[in-house]
Amino acid sequence: MSEKIAVYPGSFDPITKGHLDMIERATKIFDKVIVCVMVNSSKDYLFTCEERVQLINDCIGGVGNVEVDSYDGLLIDYVRSRNTNIIVKGLRAFLDFEYEFQMALTNKHLDNDIETLFMISSNKHSYLSSTLVKELVKFQGDVSDFLPPKVEIALQKKYEEGCIK
Repeated sequence: MSEKIAVYPGSFDPITKGHLDMIERATKIFDKVIVCVMVNSSKDYLFTCEERVQLINDCIGGVGNVEVDSYDGLLIDYVRSRNTNIIVKGLRAFLDFEYEFQMALTNKHLDNDIETLFMISSNKHSYLSSTLVKELVKFQGDVSDFLPPKVEIALQKKYEEGCIK
């Protein structure tokens, strides 16, 4: 039987406990989960790609069936290059579904062998987003319930450096 590999793509700017919950749950379904930090040239990121990869590695250290990578290009090209056809996406709310559904259909149109599997977020993370966390930090709100400690420290440092406006 061949190994079932899934790609969990995202910007992870920064990674939250909601993302980590999704990764943990995916590892129970797939033999290997590749967390892929996607680079979108039209987006402004708070953390560099390298910083995002490092933060994720810091958070998942020791999980044997998780690999962290990054890619600057079409997701389906990356998925093919990793010899899989499975994309895992998390859904928090209906607005996520509308966007992710459109992306899944586009990927399916470009490569009919690509399958996108949606996982519903846990209730305690259903409202959580990286954007919300950055907004809270901007106004010096407590984000400890939303981020792993290392990510919270890194985000606070970005705030102190004036990167969050």
